[in-house]
Amino acid sequence: MKKYKPVSFKSVRSYSLHDRNSKISITSFAGIPQKGDSVQTFFDKLPDVLAAGDFRAVVKSIISARKKQRPVVLGMGAHPIKLGLSPIIIELMRKKLVTALATNGACAVHDFEISAAGHTSEDVASGLSDGSFGMARDTGRGLNQAINRGVKKGNGIGRAIGEYICKSRLPFKDRSLYAHAFSLDIPVTVHVAIGTDIIHMHPEADGSATGKGSLQDFKLLVSVISDLENGVYVNLGSAVILPEVFIKALNVARNLGHVIERITTVNMDFMQQYRPHENVLKRPTMHKGKSYALTGHHEIMFPLVAAAVIEGLQ
Repeated sequence: MKKYKPVSFKSVRSYSLHDRNSKISITSFAGIPQKGDSVQTFFDKLPDVLAAGDFRAVVKSIISARKKQRPVVLGMGAHPIKLGLSPIIIELMRKKLVTALATNGACAVHDFEISAAGHTSEDVASGLSDGSFGMARDTGRGLNQAINRGVKKGNGIGRAIGEYICKSRLPFKDRSLYAHAFSLDIPVTVHVAIGTDIIHMHPEADGSATGKGSLQDFKLLVSVISDLENGVYVNLGSAVILPEVFIKALNVARNLGHVIERITTVNMDFMQQYRPHENVLKRPTMHKGKSYALTGHHEIMFPLVAAAVIEGLQ
């Protein structure tokens, strides 16, 4: 067996620290917060590394897109509504900082319940034990009527619900994303899978109307995505439905000959998951686009992005 002895380090080559390239320098350090700092000052003082750098890039992309009159599309699951973010999203629509909404069926349910009663989100486990889960008469009847009537007029589900709430006497309709999208004439789409939403359990549910309306909305979303060059797509809290819908809409748009390469995609969620990573961030931007994952609580992260964008455009 060979005998090994500790080596000597006397001949080890070294160099000056001052001549070395480094990833971090004091120029990227955080600034010290001061009482009375503005929102913009707060963001300017964030360290210029990792997630803080991505945050700045996302804000810059949204501001740049709107300055160039390019779309900023918000695709979202239902949790942002349940977490109280509707007023912020409505304000972004009013300020034309969000130019289109793509939602799932649960968004419609929670938005309608907020409009009708000022509260939403039931105890599923408790209701499931006796079969009462999802059986609120107002929700099932109201939403299905909205869809059935609106689709009969040729609308998709999003516009059908928006018109219904906007023209209703619901006491809290001023908090409705769909009503404001309708009144502002902003495209709003609803993408459903039959059986995923509580309103499908009610006798007023019409599968033909729901399917036709959702397909109409998919075609509308394709039209929106066709115009996304130099725009931004944000996926806010949808792990499955919206990432799948987005990539199909993008594919159809490209199939029809639209150039959609220089886009920025953003995924915002409590945790990063497979479909948003692949279908929102990676695949759509693999040639010339940019993508960013902002991981954190919606109720903190989204208001921060909104505040930075609003202040950055003033």
